[in-house]
Amino acid sequence: MIYFDNSATTKVNNEVLEEIIDTMNNNFANASSLHRLGYEAEQKIINSKKAIANIIGGKEEEIYFTSGGTESNNIAIFGVCDAYKKYGNKIITTKIEHPSVLKCFNELENRGFEVCYLDVDNKGYINIDNLIDEIDDNTIFVSIMYVNNEIGTIQNIDEIGKRIKEKNRNTIFHTDAVQAFGKLKINVKYIDLMSVSGHKIHAQKGIGFLYVKSGTRLNNIIFGAGQQKGLRSGTINNEGIVGLCKASEVAYKNIDENFEKISKIRKKIISLKDKIENMYINGDEENGIPYILSLSFKDVKGEVLLHSLEDKGIFVSTGSACGSKGKKDLSTIHYVNENNIGSTIRVSFSFDNTLEEAEKFNNAILEIVPMLRMYVKR
Repeated sequence: MIYFDNSATTKVNNEVLEEIIDTMNNNFANASSLHRLGYEAEQKIINSKKAIANIIGGKEEEIYFTSGGTESNNIAIFGVCDAYKKYGNKIITTKIEHPSVLKCFNELENRGFEVCYLDVDNKGYINIDNLIDEIDDNTIFVSIMYVNNEIGTIQNIDEIGKRIKEKNRNTIFHTDAVQAFGKLKINVKYIDLMSVSGHKIHAQKGIGFLYVKSGTRLNNIIFGAGQQKGLRSGTINNEGIVGLCKASEVAYKNIDENFEKISKIRKKIISLKDKIENMYINGDEENGIPYILSLSFKDVKGEVLLHSLEDKGIFVSTGSACGSKGKKDLSTIHYVNENNIGSTIRVSFSFDNTLEEAEKFNNAILEIVPMLRMYVKR
């Protein structure tokens, strides 16, 4: 089996799994309990906060654990907009955000907020000058995705955050870093809020965190017993948090080596362009994150290609798994390369993947694509 769908989810790392099992066996107590076992569980949580905060240049008290990227995005967006609505009602995002951001902005637009959806160029980049021109005294919130989940474009988050504050120091800046954390070195100096999901970096599903810079106001959208300073009530997920911490440490321990390894895999697959006609790379072929590669093949349906690869034990996607079922909204491909809609697959990698797997993928493409095109001609 060759698994090239790591942007949808990753396999739990063995080191992470060991930490999860150990915590479930030995630190299972409710971290809010007053007895010794509760205290020991709480210390595990505190240590995890410290370790994660250290990775991103933040503080322990700025880390809030959630169920994943979607919840982190919802808390950040609705929490800020509710807390700051008396200061203004203009909010800004891009047209190629993850649904868990765009749906929030759509709902806030229905509630009377003025929403600006920024365009992107054919590589998926926003025009930062256009963003800054849109910011005024009424702008309370901006959300820009760090790495696009479909085509791998990396926005210049440091420059964006810095220039936002230069234009309006009261505008809160959020980034969805689900596809960036664990793959890029991140510092939150110019970021007010940042969303992360564990299952994208070899932790288990159902765990993530939201970074909230000290001094940023958030109204809670979840009500309960007041855990995590009332911002995110609910019994603390001990094993999830410890697993996320271990996955973060594993990812950042070898981040440079992993980046170099995945870059070679990506380059190997891009070399297919020299062997097969009418193959296109969506996004920034030179500077996109190596972990995500969007490929289009003229006269080939992406879903048919996906299942043809599956028959050979190779697993890819046609785009974001979060939007692959149910109502179809406009994907990133609609905005960066409309001609390739329907003929695109996404291959996404982790440090578990190898150059040998990339070679097998290439051989499969060279066999399958000409065959599928032959059927189209008939």
